[in-house]
Amino acid sequence: MTARGTRSGTPATADTDDDLDVEEALALVREPREPRQDATAAPTPHGEHAHGGHSAHRHRATPWPQARETAARAARSAARSGARRAPVSVPLGDALGLTLAASLDALTDLPSFDTSAMDGWAVAGPGPWDVREQGVLAGHAQPEPLTDGEAVRIATGARIPADTTAVLRSEHGRLDAQGRLHPTREVVHGQDIRPRGQECRTGDQLLPVGTLVTPAVLGLAAAAGYDTVTVVPRPRVEVLILGDELLTEGLPHDGLIRDALGPMLPPWLRGLGAEVTAVRRIGDDAKALYKAITSSTADLVVTTGGTASGPVDHIHPTLERIGAELLVDGVKVRPGHPMLLARTKENQHLVGLPGNPLAAVSGLLTLAEPLLRTLAAHPAPEPYTLPLAEATHGHPYDTRLIPVVLRGDTAVPLHYNGPAMLRGIAAADALAVVAPGGAQQGTETELLDLPWAAAGIGVCFT
Repeated sequence: MTARGTRSGTPATADTDDDLDVEEALALVREPREPRQDATAAPTPHGEHAHGGHSAHRHRATPWPQARETAARAARSAARSGARRAPVSVPLGDALGLTLAASLDALTDLPSFDTSAMDGWAVAGPGPWDVREQGVLAGHAQPEPLTDGEAVRIATGARIPADTTAVLRSEHGRLDAQGRLHPTREVVHGQDIRPRGQECRTGDQLLPVGTLVTPAVLGLAAAAGYDTVTVVPRPRVEVLILGDELLTEGLPHDGLIRDALGPMLPPWLRGLGAEVTAVRRIGDDAKALYKAITSSTADLVVTTGGTASGPVDHIHPTLERIGAELLVDGVKVRPGHPMLLARTKENQHLVGLPGNPLAAVSGLLTLAEPLLRTLAAHPAPEPYTLPLAEATHGHPYDTRLIPVVLRGDTAVPLHYNGPAMLRGIAAADALAVVAPGGAQQGTETELLDLPWAAAGIGVCFT
């Protein structure tokens, strides 16, 4: 078993400017590995898109590992070509999951004054001590200094009086009948005092550019005096739902089917770190599709359906009409092989997802996830593997992505994994990457985590 993990977001050098732009922030994310499969993607003619066993397209389609690398590099190439996305300053409450585009430097000493680490007494000199009546509480101004032989009640986090020798914990002191304080164990100079600047001094770098903002990062930023942080903005995504046969409510009828992708894709994209700016229903209308793509200002346009070569599949003709650059035109993966990736503008890409729901999920994780991750300057997840709990059929030539649940140290393949089915993926923790030809029971298999799944949910369709 190989444990899952993430690559460090720590840059190669901390000598960076505070106003680092996104292009430079992206450069701090470790470059991806070389493709795991040595193959070159050759674009296919627009009318020659994958169906079933079309051998010409199958062998021209991009291998799955290379397709993911291409998607990640596409965003990086756009940044390097000058299509920069400016960093933004956001309130702490809006920064979770974003990437720091400026280092987090201490605005104050932490702690900013000597504080008590425990409830007890601040004492001066050797005991026993006379105890002041008025105690010292957190959040109050600087208390009066102590004199030798004097003690004062003090709360955790309260300012230490000047000339304090140590803090005596409540459980380590006793008061005699005259109200004098005696230690019950040795008192060490400076004990249980957090000195000013113990954690950091003003100007110290706390976290470098490229750090992912977690709840702990938000806490550190707040403690260091920040109200806002400078981050790489969320990639903006517009979703275009294609197809005249789709219903938005009620039961399927008269050849019409419910739209599963409209409800599924926006939250999934948000789970991948994107800001979904619009969800538009285009139908099978070439003019409306052209207008929607050419008028979009999003960083990524995601379309559903229309990627094959049928009479109402308008994606390829529209991309050709606007002069888009096809980067990936078909992928050697099942389900989802008719997916595509195109550069529509200098600072915009389009991911065309197949219309079948599970095939669309495959396209989302193959092409959209690496592109969005790179745009957001997130580190690539380290691949991890688990042995399969049972043998799994493969495709003769293509990679298969199969929903699995994680049970102990194994991945259990789920049934209901056809291109149009969602029953398996709805119960899944991950997708298993099954190499061409299939895998035997016990084979170590790479897994793709789903954004919301950290553990099994107790449902297994086997």
